[in-house]
Amino acid sequence: MPLEPDITLPSRDQLVAIIRIQTEIARQGLDLAQIMSVVVQRSLDLIKAEGAVVELSEGDDMVYQAVSGIAAGQLGLRLKLASSLSGLCVLSGEIQRCTDTETDERVDRAACRRMQIRSMLVVPLQHEGSTVGVLKVMSKNTAAFDERDEAVLGLLAEVLGADMFLAAQYASDDLYHRATHDQMTGLANRALFFDRIRTDLSRVTRDGSEFGLMIMDMDGLKAINDNHGHRAGDAAICEVARRASQTLRKSDTIARLGGDEFGIIMQPTQGMAYLAEGVERLRQAICQPFQFESNWLQLSVSIGAAIALKDGLDLDALLEHADQAMYQDKRERKRLLNLAR
Repeated sequence: MPLEPDITLPSRDQLVAIIRIQTEIARQGLDLAQIMSVVVQRSLDLIKAEGAVVELSEGDDMVYQAVSGIAAGQLGLRLKLASSLSGLCVLSGEIQRCTDTETDERVDRAACRRMQIRSMLVVPLQHEGSTVGVLKVMSKNTAAFDERDEAVLGLLAEVLGADMFLAAQYASDDLYHRATHDQMTGLANRALFFDRIRTDLSRVTRDGSEFGLMIMDMDGLKAINDNHGHRAGDAAICEVARRASQTLRKSDTIARLGGDEFGIIMQPTQGMAYLAEGVERLRQAICQPFQFESNWLQLSVSIGAAIALKDGLDLDALLEHADQAMYQDKRERKRLLNLAR
């Protein structure tokens, strides 16, 4: 009699998909943040999940470092290691599966309800013999994952764990630093920026201490890339990052959010007038010519600002306020430039 196929093993299509994911990861080089982003995006289709997260452990917390699907708005979210399924996965080093979050005592039920999660599958990420984080998939339906999904996600976690090891092996800093900082500029990355905003918003809720938020976007980067090449464009991004970092205080946070967009948390601040002064200091420091090889390039930025408490305590609303202010600044600067011609 022919042997019955083992339904707990990944299918041929899933194995091919994992190989393709590995190829895509290889293109990212040693950029750990990008590697994690690829994995959570591809996990959705690989096992038909509705959301996926990579969480790394930091002290007593599990921190969302890469997100996709229904978890997309939760970058930087912190859960207590001792009271979450992800924490149990890290502590035990074993795969954890939840069929119904409403009846499973191991989960952070409040967090699950916020994201409408009813079932999860969590696999450990190993680095140098220790479990440093997890790859987690989630669904709005109960009992959405089975043994085959465990096998598939386990293989993907092995791929990610190996690349985490390689990404950290050639770095002078630790794994968590590699996962939370931009490879090109050395600034905080998007995940760390959102983590710090969430922490600061919690403090505002507790004691009313406000903080300032800026969104900063480079002007004219496309022209630099078109006229001088992408090496010049990358150098311009790094120079903006350097000038901004030197202008800000040690208590402030600057992050590269992606491309030529930066986010800044000014902590503490004393009202909008103080924040406006900070905006002008940044603009004056950055908007000076910059020499790249034999060419002088003009650097320019548009900046929008918001204050937590005055402009709201909702993360998305606060970011939207600063973002819209930045676009208004960009439109006004273009208008003045056209009038001057």
